[in-house]
Amino acid sequence: MHKAGNRFKRGLLIILGTIFVGFGIVGIFLPLIPTTPFLLLAAWCYSNSSDRFYRWLLNNKWFGSYIKNYRAGKGVPLRVKILSVSLLWVTILFSVFYFIENVYIKGALILIALGVTYHIFSIRSYHSNGKEKNILSSSSKEK
Repeated sequence: MHKAGNRFKRGLLIILGTIFVGFGIVGIFLPLIPTTPFLLLAAWCYSNSSDRFYRWLLNNKWFGSYIKNYRAGKGVPLRVKILSVSLLWVTILFSVFYFIENVYIKGALILIALGVTYHIFSIRSYHSNGKEKNILSSSSKEK
């Protein structure tokens, strides 16, 4: 029974990790879905179930940097922040003006967009020149 339980747990974690990777991929293209948290959840699932999947995720050309940079405290590239916030506002405003009729839902969407924008810009940015900066604070430091 013990081995069967471990196999079930391992299989479940691999399935969940794969689902979280899928959500992370969707989050790359849809700004309302967060990419990094889903990839971090996937990394946790894989680290507790499959070394092969875990290594694949960390070394993946597209996903590995999200996890490595977040874990290292580096933050998010400035260009990714700008792209994310731009897509967020285009999506929200398009929805508010063309699809949503209820004024309360419109207000809620605008508040959510404001909160997500604040959150994204409060995360440290890193640049290819080695400088790190928090957009919402006036201080920056050399790495």
